[in-house]
Amino acid sequence: MSASDFTVPIPGGEFLMGQHDGRDDERPVHLVRVSPFALAPTPVTNAQYDRFCAATGHPPTKFRSTPSFDHPAQPVTGASWFDAVAYCQWLSQLTGKTFRLPTEAEWEWAARGGLESSLYPWGDSPVTERHHYHTRWRTGPEPVATSLPNAYGLFDMCENVHEWCADWYDPLYYAASPSLDPQGPPTGTRRASRGGAWRHHIKISRCAARSSIPPQFQYADYGFRIALFEPSSVCEQSKEQSGIGLRPVSNRDER
Repeated sequence: MSASDFTVPIPGGEFLMGQHDGRDDERPVHLVRVSPFALAPTPVTNAQYDRFCAATGHPPTKFRSTPSFDHPAQPVTGASWFDAVAYCQWLSQLTGKTFRLPTEAEWEWAARGGLESSLYPWGDSPVTERHHYHTRWRTGPEPVATSLPNAYGLFDMCENVHEWCADWYDPLYYAASPSLDPQGPPTGTRRASRGGAWRHHIKISRCAARSSIPPQFQYADYGFRIALFEPSSVCEQSKEQSGIGLRPVSNRDER
């Protein structure tokens, strides 16, 4: 199996992470350099998670048979951070590749799709102008990939369900974050997550918005998508995307 069976290549580059006028934990805005990687085009679906459960004996999430959450194409919900990691480990063993959760930096870089200074994956237009915004998410998440993707070919970034990230969460981390591929603090009590979710009053989040919950929690508006670092394939594929609004990695000093 190739990386393209599960993921799309994300080019490496540098960007200003955070938002000057955002919440306290989104500041200070700081320069981050992200290496090329690959990311799933959608959150993991019920159908994909079902295959994991069938193969491993892992229990399904508590929402799997709940009406409004049980469509095979909906994102799986109610997976804890540990469940998400177990899924990545299973897929890694199945394919011989190293799948994992994305870091916060990778997630934000990918969500922006080359639009570094924009609020949302599509630009700065209000979320209420998103197609069918007022008729979606009535009783649960929508099936994945039912809205337009961003410039990197990623669907549902910043909307539908919150997505677990690999990092521990620290509201003060940005003040001490390294510039190259930050991995988050070494310890913590809450795991970071990104993106908006169906049950909030405002259904779509800004690219810079951060969230977190304890890793054992299993919420109806939490899902995840998988990431992959495979230099031989990702780096070659990412060269083809190098013209999509990308600021290439440079050797300039941090600011």
